[in-house]
Amino acid sequence: MIVLGIETSCDETSVAVIKDDTLTANFISSQHFHKNFGGVVPELSSRAHLQIINPLVKSALEKSSISLNDIDVISATAGPGLIGALLVGLTYAKGLALSLNKKFIAVNHIEGHIFSGFLMEEKPEFPILVLVVSGGHTLLLLVKSFTEIYKLGSTVDDAAGEAFDKVSKLLGLGYPGGPKIQKAAEQGDAGRIIFPIAELKEPYNFSFSGLKTSVLRYVQQQGGIEKIDSQHKSDIAAAFQLAVVKALTQKMKKALENFDVNSISIVGGVAANSLLKEKSIELAEKFRKKIVIPRLEFCGDNAAMIAFRAKTLFEYGITHKLDYKPYPALDEHSFLSL
Repeated sequence: MIVLGIETSCDETSVAVIKDDTLTANFISSQHFHKNFGGVVPELSSRAHLQIINPLVKSALEKSSISLNDIDVISATAGPGLIGALLVGLTYAKGLALSLNKKFIAVNHIEGHIFSGFLMEEKPEFPILVLVVSGGHTLLLLVKSFTEIYKLGSTVDDAAGEAFDKVSKLLGLGYPGGPKIQKAAEQGDAGRIIFPIAELKEPYNFSFSGLKTSVLRYVQQQGGIEKIDSQHKSDIAAAFQLAVVKALTQKMKKALENFDVNSISIVGGVAANSLLKEKSIELAEKFRKKIVIPRLEFCGDNAAMIAFRAKTLFEYGITHKLDYKPYPALDEHSFLSL
């Protein structure tokens, strides 16, 4: 079986091909020009997707040594994401499916991330405790199978990745925030400042708005960002990063104490953070659990995870009609088990 996957939910255009159980192509085109604006500009993102999607599909087919007619299933991200960006990939995929008379599958972007660990050589084993950490979402999930996904908790305000972006902008480090904060933190003293970690009534929920505000107040107390030298900025970045990682791993620890799982998987863009990886591995060793963290190529938005998720859905007999609509928010479209 050959599956074509297309991902255009935000500022990466990606096309992938899976032949049977082998990923034969995974092209990712990142829209770096958004750095000039301090964040993603939706209209510009959609235009960039339009310009590059067809060349990427051609490249993926060529690398996989297949033609369009060889494809069995055509899939694309349906949401959540920027609605204009989603429309580009979803409409392109529908057009191909219609013209070629192929099966079509609309993929939940977060479900793509959830199962991205299966793209690795060493795969997670069900049941899995999955932490999804990205620019738009922070979720703690109990995943029992490819069709059983149970939400334990989520962020009540900002996502972890969003907090990284906003604090990075506040410190004048630039966009995207995750890599910028991590780089600055490498030269910083995380113990110089103690930022708070939110305590919530719900045991597995997260909150990063208060942490973000604490960083802002601290900067203001120092007389503003212009009064803070580069070393002090690095200390702030390190302290902030540590607080985020502690907030994430504390909830994971609580879940491991209360649920019997075989594996842990950390997925999404923030999964690339070295401190989060380090602390998560320590946690897995403490609880004697297998841990799978996708390599960098599969942490951010990519079509390989979309093609893989489409493959598993197809194997369970799930396909979609061509009138399937995109959805910008996760709340509007649940997982298979939620």
